[in-house]
Amino acid sequence: MELTKRHDALTSTFEKKDVWALEEKVDAAERDGRERFAYFTDLDVIHWFLYAEEALDASDERSERTTREYEMELTQFVTNVLTYGDAIGLDLDPDVARESLFRAFDVRHVRRYQRWLKEESPFVQKNGSYAKATLARKTNILSHFFSSLYEARYIKRPLHHGLKRASMRADDRPNRDLHTSDVIQLLDTFRAIDHPVMYAIVQTLVTTGMRNEELCRLMIGDVKQWAHDPYVRVIGKGNKRRDIPLKPSTCRAIDACRAVRGMAPVASSDPEEPLFVTSRGRAYSPSYLAQYVKKEIERIRPLLSLETEAVLTPHVFRHAFAIISHEQGVDVFDIMRSLGHEKIETTMIYLQKVFERERHASTQWKTTANGHWT
Repeated sequence: MELTKRHDALTSTFEKKDVWALEEKVDAAERDGRERFAYFTDLDVIHWFLYAEEALDASDERSERTTREYEMELTQFVTNVLTYGDAIGLDLDPDVARESLFRAFDVRHVRRYQRWLKEESPFVQKNGSYAKATLARKTNILSHFFSSLYEARYIKRPLHHGLKRASMRADDRPNRDLHTSDVIQLLDTFRAIDHPVMYAIVQTLVTTGMRNEELCRLMIGDVKQWAHDPYVRVIGKGNKRRDIPLKPSTCRAIDACRAVRGMAPVASSDPEEPLFVTSRGRAYSPSYLAQYVKKEIERIRPLLSLETEAVLTPHVFRHAFAIISHEQGVDVFDIMRSLGHEKIETTMIYLQKVFERERHASTQWKTTANGHWT
């Protein structure tokens, strides 16, 4: 399959393009009486989809993390098509493909791509099948992208109709449950081996329920009322603000962590400094923090007897916050609001396995059968 070098640009790292320049192309097309994206290239339409406000859901603006996920998935899609087109079976019209890769696609091509991705792609050949959650995420991103292109009339065929729905059953979700006893083991062990950095990270994640990227973005200036009833102000998904109380033990852990990193206590630090820093004094990136937490926990895993065998990442401690809150008798709607969830169904996913055990019929039996059922 021959494609011009022009399409190679699609696989480069996406950067925020001047939206004004894209809007000028839209204005020119409308002025000429043409479809509004008539003067767009494939790269233009990707940038519009990722960055232009009009392309974002008004009720749920994409976070930076979500935008990066979309960037990565679209980059992988284009790279796969350009690299493995023949293996996928993409009999694209070369004349159309020279002008636009997306316009050369038909519904059958998307169907073939999804099947190839699931069964024959290099990742599958090397590592085995994708996790169902990963496949569902990939499918949802491509479906959203293609449906947006179709609604905008950039493409004439409903390519998203070629994607089989990759739904996920509740039983397919990985077990990310950490209970109070598990968290106590982790904190006690990090304290015993004198690891104040990991102690502070785990303590903060568990007692606040904040997301990985929310912790990474925290600045000293986001901490309010440090001397009395302290809390942090975070900006979560959809740019929604949450004020999260800090327990005194968490405040002490943060200051101890900063001391090890050679940083001043929170009360006497510059508001523009990151709250949590790496050994080089820089703010953590979400990916680096995830790798760091995973590595440090794996080092002490032989010392632990955790109920879960899951790889422990920062997100697992968000689940722990929900579970421990429930164990402490907190109302599920308060847990939902504290986590920044829009829907109670999302919170219920965090608590699903706990509820299954608690609400099993056998736990509601009233008689003990002379001690046989006690």
